[in-house]
Amino acid sequence: MSQQQHPWSRYVALGDSFTEGIGDPEPASPGGHRGWADRVAEVLSQGTDDLAYANLAVRGKLIRQIVTEQVGPALALRPDLVTLSAGGNDVIRPGSDPDVIAAQCEVAVRRLAGDGAQVVLFTGADIGFSPVFRHLRGKVAIYNENLRAIAARHDCVVADLWALTELQDARMWAPDRLHLNALGHHTVARMVLASLNVPNSLEPQRPEPMTGTTWRRARTDDLAWAREYLVPWVLRRVRHQSSGDHVLPKRPEAAPFGRLRP
Repeated sequence: MSQQQHPWSRYVALGDSFTEGIGDPEPASPGGHRGWADRVAEVLSQGTDDLAYANLAVRGKLIRQIVTEQVGPALALRPDLVTLSAGGNDVIRPGSDPDVIAAQCEVAVRRLAGDGAQVVLFTGADIGFSPVFRHLRGKVAIYNENLRAIAARHDCVVADLWALTELQDARMWAPDRLHLNALGHHTVARMVLASLNVPNSLEPQRPEPMTGTTWRRARTDDLAWAREYLVPWVLRRVRHQSSGDHVLPKRPEAAPFGRLRP
């Protein structure tokens, strides 16, 4: 690369399953998942040996856990670029207050930005397309407006998932309907790089056409999905358990990402 494409040398990703890369399995990647953050790090690493990357995100984490468990270790890595996607697991919980969640998020942003890092904040995706979560659409929108205000106060870059209408296509989502699949993560990576004004060669990828289905087959699929994914998720909430219990960050140290895949 003949000229510098971006100013950052130490990138740390914080958050939950979205940033860990759940839904995008890849056995060769640390933790067995790739995800959008790994894809962004790949591009930022292109043509340089200087970029160090860490990913401290762990599935199932709530905002208070991200603040207490990830922010301190992140600051110890001396990042100049931080992506923070947090609060989604809180917002979808019954009775949660998006204003309170946002206030907790600002605690993290204040510490990270105060240390000189460029912080990227993610809005929540528009979930109006989801029969299970569409009733929470207004709550997500309120949280997003709070995040935009936080970003303005602390000079954060906003990675706007709400405006990324491609994610309203069911073919962007993993079978659990809770996490993005490889195509969804690739699409988010392109959006993040565009938000950072980083030139890249990632191409838009089009999902395969949806196969036709009958009403009866759709209902059968919905019941199978609820049994396999929704019921266990609800039971974990009731038992105050998390899918991230006993899971460690997949990239706890800032280190060179390595070569881009062909």
